[in-house]
Amino acid sequence: MSALTLEVAGRRYQALVRDGVDIAIPLDFAGPQPAHFGAAPARAEPMRSGSFVGDTRQGGSCNARVVSLNVHCNGTHTEGVGHVTDDACAIAELVREPLYLAALVSVAPVVATASGETSAHPFEAGDRVITRAALAAALVDFDTAGNQALVVRTTPNGSDKRTRRYEGTSPAPFFTLEAAARLVELGIEHLLVDLPSIDRAQDGGLLAAHRVFWGLPAGSRSRALAARPAATITELCYVPDTLDDGLYLLSLQLPAFVSDAAPSRVLLYPATLEDDA
Repeated sequence: MSALTLEVAGRRYQALVRDGVDIAIPLDFAGPQPAHFGAAPARAEPMRSGSFVGDTRQGGSCNARVVSLNVHCNGTHTEGVGHVTDDACAIAELVREPLYLAALVSVAPVVATASGETSAHPFEAGDRVITRAALAAALVDFDTAGNQALVVRTTPNGSDKRTRRYEGTSPAPFFTLEAAARLVELGIEHLLVDLPSIDRAQDGGLLAAHRVFWGLPAGSRSRALAARPAATITELCYVPDTLDDGLYLLSLQLPAFVSDAAPSRVLLYPATLEDDA
């Protein structure tokens, strides 16, 4: 059986190809879908050109569908700093390695007003947050040296996350400023979450946790000011409970979109140190 091997910080990690698990949510154009921020469902319709119809069920010679979706709101996607800046960004150029060493951790969101941490937008009743303290507790058993990516699974972890519609001003947990800063301190280049956003859905347009993660000054829209312009955030994943918290090799796959974001396929391979294999 083929194996994947990755060397990071002088250590070699190995994973079997057969053990890969896709944590991207399949986007069913004809069925239930996740959605965020009031976005319309993604759809795929037959191409029509003159007498041609791109649907074999309608007499066409082949299937050729025109896909319409909101990348940020209709499913698993990866975004770069161009999400909040005026500058053009080719998202695929930010993911240059075939594999990254990643830690998967499960974190329980807490009531924001009792968290002892902060957000740029005032906390309101019902807000729940991922805190620096919770990340520290989840990572206590990990040697994070050399980790390039972090996958955060929130609890409870219902399978309805695959089709959940996130509606309202604060429909999902989000990251505190201290939690985002901790990710930067750990050197995490690629953050993956099962949330629709690492910021509050309605935060007055601040997207403060995003800016902290990318090293952007508050309110800045200039990519040139980003201290971490190659970092990425992947949102709306679904991590099944069959995967234990631990170390993985991450394959983050993107189409060659010249855009601030693109739909993504995310594969996790349980990893072991070669010395321990």
